[in-house]
Order: sequence, then C-alpha cells, then structure tokens
Amino acid sequence: MKRVAIIAGVVGLGLTVWMLAQFGAGAILSLIMAGGWGILAAVLFHTVQVALSAQAWRVIAGPQVTPLSSSTPLKLKDYFALRCVREGVNNLLPVAQVGGEVCSSRLLARRGLGTRHAAAATICDLTLELLSQVVFTLSGLAILLLLVKRSAITDELVESAFVALAIGAVLFASQWLGALALVEVILAKIAGHLGWNGVQSMRGLHEQVLALYKAKGNALWAFFLQFVAWALGAVEVCLILHFLGHGCSLWVGFVIEGVGEAAKSIGFAVPGALGVSEGGYVLVGGLFGVPPQVAMALSLIKRVREIVWGLPSLALWQWLEHKWCATPEPEDVRPTHHASLCQSTISSTSL
Repeated sequence: MKRVAIIAGVVGLGLTVWMLAQFGAGAILSLIMAGGWGILAAVLFHTVQVALSAQAWRVIAGPQVTPLSSSTPLKLKDYFALRCVREGVNNLLPVAQVGGEVCSSRLLARRGLGTRHAAAATICDLTLELLSQVVFTLSGLAILLLLVKRSAITDELVESAFVALAIGAVLFASQWLGALALVEVILAKIAGHLGWNGVQSMRGLHEQVLALYKAKGNALWAFFLQFVAWALGAVEVCLILHFLGHGCSLWVGFVIEGVGEAAKSIGFAVPGALGVSEGGYVLVGGLFGVPPQVAMALSLIKRVREIVWGLPSLALWQWLEHKWCATPEPEDVRPTHHASLCQSTISSTSL
C-alpha cells in the first residue's frame, strides 16, 4: 500500500508540475501573491464549515450512555477538534482520504464514547457526508446545465456524478442490509487466529449503526448540516476569485466547488488528490471563462488553506493522543489493548 501511495503521489505531483509549466508557473504565482487577502479569508471562513461538519457528527452520534459520560453528550469543541484532526490527516498524509476517520474515531472512543459507539458514529457521519457531497455536486451540475450549453464535457460530468450517487446509495444500503455484521464476523475470525485483543468491543456495530440512523430526525438534521457545509464552499470560491480579480456569481461558485470537490474525492488514491483537484478546477472553470491560470491559483490557494489548517491539526492530533490516553476507558475497551494502541499510534506517527 505504501508503494502504491508513493507511485500515485509521484504521478499526481508530476501532473501538477506539468500544469504549472503548461499554464505558466510565474503567472500563477503572481496571482496567488496578489490574492493574499483571499488566502486569509479562505482560512478564516473555513472555520464555519468545520463547525457545521463537527455539529453534524455530534448530532448523528447522539447522547452516549457510558459510565464516564452519565448520558451527557460530548461538547461541540470536542467534535470540532476531532474534525480538525480528520481533515489534517486526510489532507496532509498519504492515507487515501480515510485515515483521518480512523484516528479521530479512536480518539472519540477514548473521550468517553466507547469503541463501538465511536466507530458507528464515524461510519454514519462519513456516509452522510458522502451522500450530501453527491447531492451538492448534482445540484451544481443541474445549475451548470442551466447556465451553459450542453457539451461532451457536461455529459461526462453528469455521468460521473450519477456513478458517484450509485456508489453512495450502495454504501448506504449495504449498511442496512448487514454488511457491517459480516465485517464483524470476519474480524472476529481473524482476531481468533492472530490472537488480537479488543475486537469484542466492536460486537454489535451493525445494530449500533442502525440505531443511530433511526434516532428521530438525527440523520436528516446531520445530512442538512453537511450539505450546508459543502454549499458554503461556494462562498469560499467566490471570495478567493474576488481577490484574484475574477469575481463570479454565487451560482458559478456553486458549480466550480461542486465539481472541484468531486474531483478531489475521485482522486482519493492520490495523496492530497495532487493534480486531480487542479484538473477539476481548470476543467469546470473553463466552462465559465475562468482562465486556467486563475483556476490553478484558486486550487493552490485552497491547498494553502489546507496546509494552514492541517499542520496545527496534526500537532493537535499528537497532543490529544497523549492527553486522552490518560482518560479512563469505558467498559467496552480493554485497558491493555488501549495502551498498546496509544503507543503504536504515536510510534508510527513519529516514523
């Protein structure tokens, strides 16, 4: 897997360098420097998106019932911190856009939610986030078809979006049909052969996931919050383009952000979706007369925002690993396994 990630990263980096050379690295750099305030605006504005996504996670998780929490839900600040960790790990480390969920889910369990509940809440949140992104992208493409003439590019974008919708629907349906129960059985058998500890704490994951989905109104409210968080990305695009001297309407920003984020998700195997994300912005920006240099500058400014958020988030991750390792575990997590997890996580990160 590491070899694949390295190869994909090299290909993505090569694609990015090629586009910089093709469209003029000097011109793109000048645009980025000229849009300095746009970078600051994007960094600050992203706080709202993170807060909305954190609240969505908190909503779908519901009130936890553990000896430690006394049925009191964790505070928004806890989910906000863990959401930062998720984004930092996914954006800056070669983990195929899912490592952040694993790290933050484990930390959430240590915070008092318990392994099974934390894993179920993260699975539900990730699924709703994916579905809301697909709906956001489809909405953007619907606006695209109203604003520009139909072409081969628009047809390909629509087809790709419906494929993503089908994947999301299958993922959601599989959770209802017992896919997680099958995973539990497989994990239990593997653990029995290899002598792993702590797998018993995942027993009942399927039932826990269904219970969270069925909680009255929680899934719909969490989905709505995630959709709004995605939609606010259109405002971020408009802000950045304004500071780059190429202002656009909110509708155009909606389309550009929808397609750009979809391209990033499609390129999950490439660390940071290098090259893939930039290509998406150049492609859809061209439909609205946005020069390739401006589209590249937009994408790179968003990457600067990811770095500005991501580096402190990685530091926060390490701090939480040490701080929350000292937190007493709920009954469904074995202390010995918990301690080994803390040590292995910190050791692997240092490598």
